[in-house]
Amino acid sequence: MFVNALRLVPEKYGAYFEPFLGGAALFFALRPNTAVLADSNERLVRTYRGVAEDVDQVIALLAEWPHDREFFLKLRHADTSAMTDAELAAWFIYLNRTGFNGLYRVNRQNQFNVPFGRYENPTICDATGLRACSAVLRRSVKIQVSDFEVAVAGAHEGDLVYFDPPYVPVSEHSNFTRYTSDTFGAGDQRRLRDVALGLKRRGVKVLLSNSSAPAVFDLYAKNFEIHSVGARRALNCKGDRRGEVTEVIIQ
Repeated sequence: MFVNALRLVPEKYGAYFEPFLGGAALFFALRPNTAVLADSNERLVRTYRGVAEDVDQVIALLAEWPHDREFFLKLRHADTSAMTDAELAAWFIYLNRTGFNGLYRVNRQNQFNVPFGRYENPTICDATGLRACSAVLRRSVKIQVSDFEVAVAGAHEGDLVYFDPPYVPVSEHSNFTRYTSDTFGAGDQRRLRDVALGLKRRGVKVLLSNSSAPAVFDLYAKNFEIHSVGARRALNCKGDRRGEVTEVIIQ
């Protein structure tokens, strides 16, 4: 989706805000000089901080850890609250690279519960990529744990905000929003729409990604431009249900 969003990024903008951080693909493509990156997932935010501040330690740990089911299960149940940011970053990256379909999912107790993936030789430690990410993150970038509305409160006229929230489900079988122990429901989607509209009225440049569910078109029918785009999705346990889907980018 970030490729489609990239096409709509204005040539000039001030500070960059991304309050649903995820993989931060658009941020790394743009490499802005000033940015505010945020997410409600504390482990994800700490992972970025660990990579930014101590990438050598992250690499050292990942280089030592084996691709092994028993080790995966042991690490999955580790107490992340006792870890440094670098240790937490290695934990997060390892489970992402070796878990099923690269998912990050937790239960209501905030326990990571993705099963071991069926990979022959996954790339657990991409030292070159991690150092490149660290270099970008060490610029004038603020990385914080916060609600999306709080994260963009300081955006000014001419700044750019990219929202990539948990998507509105297109069917009852596609409702996957448990990236943290809280869910992102219909009320949050309406609040997001209202925040995006408030930013636009202040002169902030807004891009927002979401699914092509009818509810999304209803939410953004007024005061926004909706662009339907094709995107590839691989997060389905059935191979014949993966492939290109229609999503939207909203301005």
